[in-house]
Amino acid sequence: MLQQFCLWEWLAVGIVIATVFTDCLAQNDDDCKLARAGPPATIVPIDEESRNGTILVDSMLIKGTAGGTDPTIELSLKDNIDYWVILDPISQRLYLNSTGRLLDRDPPMSIQSIVVQVQCINKKVGTVIYHEVRIVVRDRNDNSPRFQKQRYYVAVNELTPVGTTIFTGFSGNNGAMDIDDGPNGQIEYVIQYNPNDPTSNRTFDIPLTLSGAVVLRERLNYEEKTRYFVIVQANDRAQNLNERRTSTTTLTVDVLDGDDLGPMFLPCVLVNNTRDCRPLTYQASLPEFTDPTRVNPINITPPIEAIDQDKNIQPPSDRPRILYSILLGTPEDYPQYFCMNLTTAVLSLLKPINRDLHQKFDLVIKAEQDNGHPLPAFANLHIEVLDENNQKPYFTESLYEGFILESSPVGTTISDNQNLTSPLQIIALDNDVEETKDPQLHLFLNDYNTFFTVTQTGITRYLTLLQPVDRELQQLYTFSMTASDGVQESMAVMVKILVIDANDNSPTFSNISYNVKIYTDMRPGESVIKISAIDADQGPNGQIIYEILAGDQGDFIINEQTGLITITPGAVLSVGKSYALTVKASDNAPPAQRRSSVTTVYTEVLPPNNQSPPRFPQLMYSLEISEAMRIGAVLLNLQATDREGDLIRYLIQNGDPQHVFNLSETSGLLALGKPLDRESTDRYILIVTASDGRPDGTSTATVNVVVTDVNDNGPVFDPFLPKNLSVQEEEVNAFVGQVRATDPDAAVNGQVHYSLVNFNNIFRITSNGSIYTAVKLNRETRDYYELTVKATDGAVDPRHSALTLAIKVLDIDDNSPMFTNASYTVCVPENLPPGTVFLRIEAKDIDLGSNVTYRIRTQEALPFFSLNKFTGELSLLKSLDYESFSGTEATFTFLVEAFDRGGTMPPGLATVTVRVKDMNDYSPVFSNALYRGMVAPDAIKGTVITTVSAEDQDPPGTPASRVRYKVDVIQFPYSASIFDVEENSGRVVTRVNLNEEPSTIFKLVVIAYDDGDPVKFNTTTVEIAVLQPSVIPRFTQDEYRPPPVSEGAPKGTLIAAVTAAALNQTIVYSIVSGNEDDVFAINNRTGVIFIKKPLDYESVKSYELRVQADSLQVVQSNLRVPSKRKLL
Repeated sequence: MLQQFCLWEWLAVGIVIATVFTDCLAQNDDDCKLARAGPPATIVPIDEESRNGTILVDSMLIKGTAGGTDPTIELSLKDNIDYWVILDPISQRLYLNSTGRLLDRDPPMSIQSIVVQVQCINKKVGTVIYHEVRIVVRDRNDNSPRFQKQRYYVAVNELTPVGTTIFTGFSGNNGAMDIDDGPNGQIEYVIQYNPNDPTSNRTFDIPLTLSGAVVLRERLNYEEKTRYFVIVQANDRAQNLNERRTSTTTLTVDVLDGDDLGPMFLPCVLVNNTRDCRPLTYQASLPEFTDPTRVNPINITPPIEAIDQDKNIQPPSDRPRILYSILLGTPEDYPQYFCMNLTTAVLSLLKPINRDLHQKFDLVIKAEQDNGHPLPAFANLHIEVLDENNQKPYFTESLYEGFILESSPVGTTISDNQNLTSPLQIIALDNDVEETKDPQLHLFLNDYNTFFTVTQTGITRYLTLLQPVDRELQQLYTFSMTASDGVQESMAVMVKILVIDANDNSPTFSNISYNVKIYTDMRPGESVIKISAIDADQGPNGQIIYEILAGDQGDFIINEQTGLITITPGAVLSVGKSYALTVKASDNAPPAQRRSSVTTVYTEVLPPNNQSPPRFPQLMYSLEISEAMRIGAVLLNLQATDREGDLIRYLIQNGDPQHVFNLSETSGLLALGKPLDRESTDRYILIVTASDGRPDGTSTATVNVVVTDVNDNGPVFDPFLPKNLSVQEEEVNAFVGQVRATDPDAAVNGQVHYSLVNFNNIFRITSNGSIYTAVKLNRETRDYYELTVKATDGAVDPRHSALTLAIKVLDIDDNSPMFTNASYTVCVPENLPPGTVFLRIEAKDIDLGSNVTYRIRTQEALPFFSLNKFTGELSLLKSLDYESFSGTEATFTFLVEAFDRGGTMPPGLATVTVRVKDMNDYSPVFSNALYRGMVAPDAIKGTVITTVSAEDQDPPGTPASRVRYKVDVIQFPYSASIFDVEENSGRVVTRVNLNEEPSTIFKLVVIAYDDGDPVKFNTTTVEIAVLQPSVIPRFTQDEYRPPPVSEGAPKGTLIAAVTAAALNQTIVYSIVSGNEDDVFAINNRTGVIFIKKPLDYESVKSYELRVQADSLQVVQSNLRVPSKRKLL
């Protein structure tokens, strides 16, 4: 504006000078004129923020000389506002003067141009010419766009179609501003990549960069992402791209939940990497023949509940309700038995169920929204009809003995006799079920369940083979068996299965062949060699028969029982002759099953030799002795024979390094020298020699000693297996852990059987030491068990050992939080300020690691109350107003719920009742600010002077609305001493008999107060004037005694007439007492008293009426100054 004003001022001056110049043109030269052609004004540009001293005009090109000894012109600057320009008059050069400041085209300086006048004075003729210089300040892109807000926000429903403009908040003055000029100040918007929110720049776009309108490019999904942080860049449009300046802001886009998902049943266990719930089956059970009133509503585990997956639709009033129904089920007549509440999913039984007709129901539950949403949810409900179970199952036998051939294939049924002619029948019954019906019991084998199994259905069950058995490894299997109906369990019965031998082993010789030497002088019957074979089978299958098949040439015979080969009578033994005897050992099984093996005995005949070595009767001896054998016991006679009768000496040459055995050197008796321990050494192979002392007079025999076991060791538990175990609660047959005990004894003495010493109704143990839960454990009832496991060997007189295991029960989320109270009732005074905490509720979840949070479930209570989800503190969102309640009670009743944030169980519920206490909102208000009354100077005590009245707007019937009155004794103590106010009626009366001066004015302050909390009150003033006696009515008589009246007197009968007088006053009469039954009436002007109702002598024999006379003026002013007389 300043520049514009200066410009017009310069134009005016220019006109005047031009006129002067015209007048002098013919007389003077051209000094002060421009030496150039073109427009008269000099216009030059300069960049803003140019340095101080920058040349603005290199030469003004004005004719004349301003310097030297004889200057012709004088140059100076005019209108040089703020002195931005410096003039060098000699060189006619203009400079920028920005010392200590900056030439800024942008606000707040906003210097867009500088206009100065170069004044030239022609010193010869005295004329003055002004030359205008316009300096145009050019903009530099020295300012970045600046957003007008720190952050921008928009909320978008997830159902918004792609392509919709969702934000226009950068338009107008709300977006970014750039104070630069031209393209430098023009703004365009683009969305940048946000590394902290990588999807934001592809989800949103700004197609029209100048408008800044944000458009949705990809579909939103509230369930996947609820908030985007969109980085929006604003840049100017400087022509040089490298000089463009930018700034950024964040547009926060909140995605609002839309109704795009249907309900889902709880608890929801998600399928891996999806948002889909696994199929859910709710469980319920009902005893048969149960009356519906005893079980309704039916307890379902977990409780049926479905929620809308769109959990945050706003406003809450738009959120749909969930409707439940039974879609279908089996058996088809399920509608006769069950119905489901449409809104609560409560299932009710309609009539008792006969388990003979229906053992179970499988229903499909449908949950759908009440707004017709096309995506319902489905869940299964399995209802088990329980037998009226009051009897334990039982077995018909206490002991079952079975038999199985060891060569039987898998699947063979166990027999009940050794002939294997009929199967072993196991009958388990339940008195809860008819004997002719399958009781559907579950039979458990408590051991060897990898060898045997029992059929699972039928009244009669059978044991079958699961894997081959070998009698030679174990001949007897003993285990217990129980039967369960799912609720109760039978007493255990013992099962013994004997494995019958099959001829599956052949006799086995100790050597493949034998070599023996005989002599020509041997006599018939003399022993050659005794061979033996072993058969592991039992009975006839293990009995061995020996025979010589070939090679004996009639010279040898073998004992078929002992295997002793001797020389036959008549045998001719010649030197150099040799024999190869083929000997066969066969078992005694039936011919078709008989098994055998053969060996060869090579025999060489030598000439008679008196130096032949002693000969043992057998080359091989086999001996079984118990490890409990006493020391010194004779085990075997190894006596050899010497043909020459030489003395024979015996020696254990090898096989007894510990000298466990003693061999008599002379007799050949083998005795036990040290105690045996089968667990250390179970076999000895002794090489025994018999020598007659000659160098070649020694022969050997082998003694195989097998040490048999006695039960001298107890089972020993593996110390390296863990003893601290854990198991999750609420699981039946859950694996707890395993124990392992070993017994170094052999056969049954070393067979270990496991049993539980305690808690055997809670846990069970298998034959391999695996421990399982037998029932569902409840950590909240008991979280720790010390379980004692006993390991027993299979001996007749068994040994055992025990191990104590520490079992910790692990918690699962199987309990809902439970409030300390099922209902809370609290009294809250009205008008408390918002934020006031008035109740703290508490719920506890006995599950470990639970994180209980709270919320209000009743939607109608949310506008009034807030529940701290962590502390359970209930506070007010707004003040409560008692008077706003229309009912008889000012109460709020709503549900609160407590749930475990990390759990799956339904929330616990409690009821909160808030009783709003009336807090006396209003004070009593008098109908008049000032009351006036008159009283006679000698008025008696109790004389009514006037009546004050106040009303209280608190609800009628409440203590706060009850108004009572009292006298303020502080302000006017004397008035308060002679006057009083009746507490309930408000009548102002004399406290004493008066004796006051006429015309005296008394002031009395009356307080009206209520019974509210807190008590509120108000005051008024009563002015009481003491009248002159002359204006006070006076009765002509102090007492009137009319004649008696007959009880039959008619209505209207005159009784008496009373008369009062006062100076210049009209008198008004009234009966003030004694006429409670309204029997009499008085003419208020004449004072005549007459009968109004019939008299009854038997009821009342006399009346005493009190009549009052008042001045009409006083009555009309609601002031009473009475005179009273008694009428008898």
